[in-house]
Amino acid sequence: MDDFRSDKMETREGRNLARHAWEAYSRGVNAALLPLMGPALKRYSVNKVVDLLGFWVAWQMHGGFDGLRSLGMSERTIYRQIAFFRTAYGQHPDTFEFPGLVLDRQAYFAAGYKRPPRGLK
Repeated sequence: MDDFRSDKMETREGRNLARHAWEAYSRGVNAALLPLMGPALKRYSVNKVVDLLGFWVAWQMHGGFDGLRSLGMSERTIYRQIAFFRTAYGQHPDTFEFPGLVLDRQAYFAAGYKRPPRGLK
């Protein structure tokens, strides 16, 4: 196994590829997403809002409650995340849609799995 701890980094951001991609993307979608994220940001920290966004993506990509359970997430955690999500966005993660975000399950599973988990096509 390689040990990268002694390798010098250009910056803490690496080559800033993610930052540049984000800046290009964010200019186009801020007008659509900020009205949705703004109220949640006022109620919660930025970290919690990002957690909720990640939870929503995992919920959508892995088939909801049962999919998250099969990944190893506890029922208590799933229920707690659903409650936070509903408080922040006013909807269940199953019915909520983020404008501007399109999820491609085929590409996602092709990148990391030989086949999707049972029940997903």
